[in-house]
Amino acid sequence: MRAFTKLHGIVCPIDRANVDTDAIIPKQFLKSIKRSGFGPYLFDEWRYLDHGEPEMDCTNRPKNADFALNQPRYQGAEVLLARDNFGCGSSREHAPWAIENYGFRVIIAPSFADIFFANTYKNGLLPIVASSENVDRLFRECLATEGYALDVDLKTQTVTSPTGFSFTFDITPHRKHCLLNGLDEIGLTLQHAGEIKAFEARHKAAQPWLFA
Repeated sequence: MRAFTKLHGIVCPIDRANVDTDAIIPKQFLKSIKRSGFGPYLFDEWRYLDHGEPEMDCTNRPKNADFALNQPRYQGAEVLLARDNFGCGSSREHAPWAIENYGFRVIIAPSFADIFFANTYKNGLLPIVASSENVDRLFRECLATEGYALDVDLKTQTVTSPTGFSFTFDITPHRKHCLLNGLDEIGLTLQHAGEIKAFEARHKAAQPWLFA
């Protein structure tokens, strides 16, 4: 998992509440569990004018010009700005995979669905809960300014806009440690690889018949 410390990233606004995981990555793409290759299908039904299927080449698919991800001013965006209850619906982990695969590192919203919120951390994304007032201001500034980018500092837990507007966000010490060091659950476990091997050796010596 990639470590996260600081980010200066272009913002892409998705001005809809209750965006569910089927909108983030539609059900037909759930056949794969590779954790990669989902970026082209992010928001597939909103992004394209035709029906998407797994392994489809998206290069020449007809695009919805009104959807933010297709607009030139938001290309290369790394910060996703959203509304209330982002990530609701089914608990598919493919949703944060698709968001991360596309290139986003941060999601800012007034609220998130609980399971989606937990899954983002496990996949190297930083979900930031901001007040509705702060999110409203970010939307206004973003829509008014082409190339609008935010500075996100995980160490100081701050978000700063080009106008100098800034606010802080909460994160648990454990999740902060994992993101700063690029540690998912497997990475955390491997930090104790020596202790695990020592335990297995003692267990094998004490009960060798279990390993026959």
